[in-house]
Amino acid sequence: MLSGNLRRRLHHGDLDGRRNEHVDTSGTDGLNEPLLGTYSYDERHTKEYGDKRQQDIWDDKKKEQLHWAQLFCNLVAQWGQWLANIFHNSGSILGRMLPPIIFSGQDNLPLLLSPLQEERLRNLKQRLGIPFDSACVDHQDALRQLWRLAYPGRQVPPLKSELWKEMGWQGSDPSTDFRGGGFVSLENLIFFAKTYPDSFQGLLHKRDGRRAEWEYPFAVAGINISFMLVQMLELELGRPSSKAGICFIKLLGEDEMAFDNLYCVAFQMMDAQWLAKRASYMEFNEVLKATRTQLERELSLDDVFSIRDLPAYNMLTR
Repeated sequence: MLSGNLRRRLHHGDLDGRRNEHVDTSGTDGLNEPLLGTYSYDERHTKEYGDKRQQDIWDDKKKEQLHWAQLFCNLVAQWGQWLANIFHNSGSILGRMLPPIIFSGQDNLPLLLSPLQEERLRNLKQRLGIPFDSACVDHQDALRQLWRLAYPGRQVPPLKSELWKEMGWQGSDPSTDFRGGGFVSLENLIFFAKTYPDSFQGLLHKRDGRRAEWEYPFAVAGINISFMLVQMLELELGRPSSKAGICFIKLLGEDEMAFDNLYCVAFQMMDAQWLAKRASYMEFNEVLKATRTQLERELSLDDVFSIRDLPAYNMLTR
């Protein structure tokens, strides 16, 4: 059992600190795969060495072919970028008609953005750049709106009140929990409550499944999910290089609110992961990583043309 002081310290500090970490699923936490078996140095060594040498020769040839293919692709991409820059900078009619180009980091091939995608991506990045300002009347009103959506019929408490902890804020002042999340994370929560009220209320009140004794705080978890999505989709960069980021830009052309809808899917998916893993508070970061991995996998499916095509979208209820 944790001591009272330690439990309180972890409760108030751990998740808040983790929220500001860069969420990265590319690394490994210890050994998560079986160790390879060990083999003795016996009579098989001579044959294995010969086979390995032959394989090395074939590998060298493949590497050389891939090298020249990569050089060719880079040359074509650079010429395409050069021509596009000429047309755009010339101010000609043809230049204005050409869509902007984003190069994917995986194969360095150009991804053309339609004017609609370009506009929506620009608007989304503007939203992401707005920090939460506790002195801003609009931001204060947004917090009050979230309370009314979460608890219909209940009186809205002062902006600093112990009642806010019921929603899953870590202290009596919700504004202190927005570090790293920005105002968009509050917009995400409001969108979730308005668009999918049944799912929102189910997660807020932890209605489904066998819950842990030490549950994740709802509101702070929501801020973490917003931050995770920004990182996963590489929206803080000038251009996406991940497959998930490139797929999202395509979805943005179909749905102006693709980010907000994806947020709702991610929140519902995170809770499903939480229940499946029978997780507790200290395992929240691991659950968030698993959620990111699953979401990246679903975004990469060939038959996904909108957020509603994601398999996990079916978990949401209105």
